[in-house]
Amino acid sequence: MRLSYIEERKKICQLVKDMFDRMMTNAAGGNVSLRVDDNKVLLTPAKMAENDRCRLEPEDLLLVDLEMNVLEGTRSLTREANMHLGILKEFPAVNACIHAHPRNIMTFVAFELPMPSVTEATAKFGNIECLPYHPATTKELADAVVEYFKTKKNVLEKHACAVMLARHGIIIAGKSLEEAYNALERIETNAYIVLNSKLLVDNPVLKVAKLQEKFQPSTFVAENKVIYE
Repeated sequence: MRLSYIEERKKICQLVKDMFDRMMTNAAGGNVSLRVDDNKVLLTPAKMAENDRCRLEPEDLLLVDLEMNVLEGTRSLTREANMHLGILKEFPAVNACIHAHPRNIMTFVAFELPMPSVTEATAKFGNIECLPYHPATTKELADAVVEYFKTKKNVLEKHACAVMLARHGIIIAGKSLEEAYNALERIETNAYIVLNSKLLVDNPVLKVAKLQEKFQPSTFVAENKVIYE
């Protein structure tokens, strides 16, 4: 059987490889969706990270409609398909979703904390919120994500939008794969900076260099209130 949307399939395969190699996700999971037609979506298969370490071939991807009917593909559908398709059905401006488990973002996820934006590269995203816990793969989680993104509909029409999933990972929706992945790396770098800022507190090297007073953790301010001190 000849595969449809072969170039889009190749693009997704390269993207998920990059995700894994750049530690934007891990063997615990992650998945990607791309709208290729009004009612057709390419989805990565189940256990692409656990079993394949995100080394996929174009034929590994599944082509589905928005009702989750498989049109092409023989592998098992990711159990997160309900979350991806829920977003794509609700928001015509969104054409791609990336769900991932980046190592620095996972610290905020594990403790169910919001993440302040502290870099220019993430300013347009604002603080990244963390949704209350819902078990992975459930309808409750998918519904909670869609409801959250409804509050960000105007944002989604301009650029990518992200939300963290308590004890689970992050989901990013964008107008294109490139936009969604770009947001993923920016937010992961922001998470790294927030976490490592603690190293600047009571740092003896900075004290000797008389630079300690230049760094005040309480200056991490978002929406006119201090998030972390």
